[in-house]
Formats: sequence, C-alpha cells, structure tokens
Amino acid sequence: MTTTTDQVTTADPPGARTPRPTTPRPRTSGGGGLGRYVLVRFLLIIPTVFILVTTVFFVMRATGDPITAALGGRLRADQLAERIHAAGYDRPIIVQYLEYLGGILRGDFGTTISDNRPVSEILTTYGAATLELAVYALIIAFLVGIPLGLLAAHHRDRVPDAFLRVFAILCYATPVFFAGLLLKLIFSVGLGWFPVAGRASTGAELQMLSLPDPSGFYVVDAIRTGDPAVLGDVLMHAVLPGVALGLLTAGVFLRLVRTNVIGTLATDYVDAARSRGVSERRLVRTHAWRPALIPIITVMGMQIAMLLAGAVLTETTFEWKGLGFMLSQYLQARDFVAVQGIVVLLAVIVAITNFLVDVLAALIDPRVRY
Repeated sequence: MTTTTDQVTTADPPGARTPRPTTPRPRTSGGGGLGRYVLVRFLLIIPTVFILVTTVFFVMRATGDPITAALGGRLRADQLAERIHAAGYDRPIIVQYLEYLGGILRGDFGTTISDNRPVSEILTTYGAATLELAVYALIIAFLVGIPLGLLAAHHRDRVPDAFLRVFAILCYATPVFFAGLLLKLIFSVGLGWFPVAGRASTGAELQMLSLPDPSGFYVVDAIRTGDPAVLGDVLMHAVLPGVALGLLTAGVFLRLVRTNVIGTLATDYVDAARSRGVSERRLVRTHAWRPALIPIITVMGMQIAMLLAGAVLTETTFEWKGLGFMLSQYLQARDFVAVQGIVVLLAVIVAITNFLVDVLAALIDPRVRY
C-alpha cells in the first residue's frame, strides 16, 4: 500500500509530554527590569558630575589662584598676599580640592571674588531666567521642527522638501549670536515690533519684585500680578531670545522627524494601510508621526546641553540676565570661583536631564533593552 507524504502523520510515543506553547519573554537584559535600569542610570550621574567638577577645579587652578587672577595688578603685593592667605589659596592644592568637594556636598559653592556674593545666591537668583529661556526655546523648537519635518516627509524629494532641508541646515549651522543680532536688527530696530533687550520693562519688573516671594520665573510672577499688561510685556521680551535659541534645535528636530517619517512610511503596516486606499496625508498624520517622535525624545538630553551652551551667547546678545549672562560677566572679571559654581550647576542640570530622558525613552521605545 502506498501513501503520500502529506498523509503521513507522526504520533507521539506513549508517555511523551505535549509541548506547551511558548510565550514572549519580557525585554530584559539579565534580570532586574526597569527598576535596575533606572537605578544604574541614576548612579551614573555621580561619577559624571564628579569627573566634571574635578576637571573644572584643576583647569581653573592651572592659571594660578583665583584671587591673583581676578585682582592681580589692582592690589599691592602685601594686600594680595593677605587676601590669598585669608581665602586659603596658599594651602596645598589637594587640600583646597577636598575642601571644595565638601562645600559642594553642603551646598556651599564659595564666595565670588569680584562682588563678594555667595555663589549659591547667584545660582538661585539667575538660574530661573536660564531655565525659563530654555523652555521658550524648546517650545519654539517643537512648534517649528515637528510640523515642518512632517511637511518635508510628505513632499519628499520635491521643491518644498528641498527648501525645508536647506532651512534646517541654516537653523543649526547659523551661530546663535548672529541669529540673535539679525532678529534684533530686523524686528526690534527696523520694524519696532519687539523690545531690543531685557526680560521685562522696568515697570513690569517693579510690579513682579513687589510680590511676596517672587519665583524668578517671570511668566509665573506676571500671572501672579493679575495684570495682563505685565504678562504681555514679559512674553514680548521673550519672543526674540526664544526664537534665536529655539531655531538652533528646530533644525535638528526637522531633519530627525523627516528622516524617521520617511522610514516609517516604508514599513509593512503602512503599505497595508496604503493598499486599503488610505491617503498619503492620513498616513502621515495617523500612522507615521508618532513613531517619528521617539528619536526626538532620545536626543533630547543632548539638545538640552546645546541649549544651555547657546544660552550663554543668547543671554549676552539680548542682555537676558540668567546664568549665561552672568557667566560671561564673571569670565571677563576672571572670577573663577563664580565660573566654577555656574559650570558645575549647568553640568548637574544636563546630567539629570539625560537621566530623565533615558528613563522616558526606556518606557516608550520598545527597542531599548533593560
């Protein structure tokens, strides 16, 4: 008797166990899951900040003690030696370093040499202005970069796409101080639409300073005054600095969104939707844009670092009195104690931001393994 191959069946031997269906394993890399991933990322902040604090300290000391750098030539030799001894800068460098680390752990960053102010006071007074400017810049970057990136992907390899790619290159290749000066020349000096410099007019600042416990965030304080004119004045002052700094990041977002939307439009599930007659515009709006946002989140930490670096030039250009503006002032005064404190705080902000971005990326991006 003959049988065909597709009729042949193999029976399990008596007593054999039926294999159980396999279930997908959770995405882990050795046990511990998300909690271990977050803990490791958080602990990495400590060596990162430690290395940067150590580097900044010894680089600043490479030019000599801070008092000689700031006041040398303006005091007699005996007065200079007395100031150096009183500040403890004539002790061994390792002793100064250990004392500086102990002060940072207590929240004491020292006292500025040029104006004799606690560095911690400067950080709390001017830090809010820099964070506020960074928020404005991120809002501009999202509002400009994401829609234009979607538009460029929708018109791939056509005239709008070519124009937007050139625009993106100009955004992140143009020096931020040049963009700021150009915006001031056109919209402040030429057209008179926006204020030239500052965070608010004198009258608005006086109203906000009269509040009990002002926050330092001018938008918040302007809302607390209850005067729409004060809020409008604050927002008008914020437009040009926010645009100048935000375009730097908007160009990066535009190219990222364009590239990832084009890649998503070539996937199988989008081809299946296209075969069912879904329009290209709907494909971009409903299927492609959300996956394209994941790379933006993953590079957000680096972009925050770029914004803080650009804030130094932006604040100087628009006389926006934040940490960047004060950093430039203390650098001119060769006040290295203040410079140390400001750089360390900016480094801590970048490290914490990167930690938060890593955690967020692990939660929303299935490609991240932990």
